[in-house]
Amino acid sequence: MVSKQVFLCSLGSFYLSLLLVFLLMDVYARPANSSVLKYKAVDNKDENEVLPPDHLNGLKMEMDGHLNKDFHQEVFLGKEMEEFEEDSEPQKNRRKLMVIFSKVDRNKDRRISAKELQRWIMEKTEEHFQEAVEESKVHFLAVDPDGDGYVSWDEYKIKFLASKGLNEKEIAEKVKNNEELKIDDETQEVLDNLKDRWFQADSPPADQLLTEEEFLAFLHPERSRGMLQFMVKEIFRDLDQDGDKKLSLSEFISLPVGTVEDQKAQEIDDDWVKDRRKEFEEVIDANRDGTVTMEELEEYMDPMNEHNALNEAKQMIAVADENQNHDLELEEILKYSEYFTGSKLMDYARNVHEEF
Repeated sequence: MVSKQVFLCSLGSFYLSLLLVFLLMDVYARPANSSVLKYKAVDNKDENEVLPPDHLNGLKMEMDGHLNKDFHQEVFLGKEMEEFEEDSEPQKNRRKLMVIFSKVDRNKDRRISAKELQRWIMEKTEEHFQEAVEESKVHFLAVDPDGDGYVSWDEYKIKFLASKGLNEKEIAEKVKNNEELKIDDETQEVLDNLKDRWFQADSPPADQLLTEEEFLAFLHPERSRGMLQFMVKEIFRDLDQDGDKKLSLSEFISLPVGTVEDQKAQEIDDDWVKDRRKEFEEVIDANRDGTVTMEELEEYMDPMNEHNALNEAKQMIAVADENQNHDLELEEILKYSEYFTGSKLMDYARNVHEEF
């Protein structure tokens, strides 16, 4: 990392410096999880079809315990999130944001209340749910080669290993004959963890076959209460260092083992810890006793928890509520557009009244 930074600095390139910051964020700004299974998205399309995603849209916490840095934008923009690109024309983005504002403002009083934003967040979350359902249908077909409407663990295992570069026909033959599979230890551990999750998704009566609905729960545990509980247990396994079935603040904000090599990385770590601490103390720890139980984390993780949606709406309003009237006005949202959309708008106030 140090040699790379020296090289980038020697180039004196602004864009490469930005790239370095993102690399540092990826390496340093994450907790010290013990599990090998991270469910990371990759570029290979086939693997994405069979490996459960790490990132679940509309959830405030990732499946490996990381906070979702795009959460606010996901529950504010929904499917329109991709339209707000950094290099898009500011005027077009401003108009798109005005349209969204008018949709959230149900009573047309030119203010967004916490209740209105809560309803909008719930709608956008449900929108993400429906998107997950449609994607899961496509992926289910990819791992159900005989088209019988059920997927066995062996069928899934064959597709998964094929996506890792192994010959699918050879793997299928070995699985059929119960022959030993020669795979590396890391892939085997991932496979073992996936198998645990597979059986958790197999609703009673357990038959080791997943229906399309059960397969959806396997890929998207946020859709199932039982799988949501399983996801919480996985996060506890990674973060609960003393095994007391509770998360302390120090466990929740734990940083990776190793030293920080430069000031920039230290600043990133400090911001990461600040965000984690605030979320722990103000939101997740519901009874404010200094620890988080599995039940508290489950409530926090539940994307359709209306209380959480209202709490999130109030937090989002507080970020931009400059006049302190506990509502969001158009000028405020436009001014803080980067928080809501990821896109920074210039001259936000100049044309607001003539365009809206």
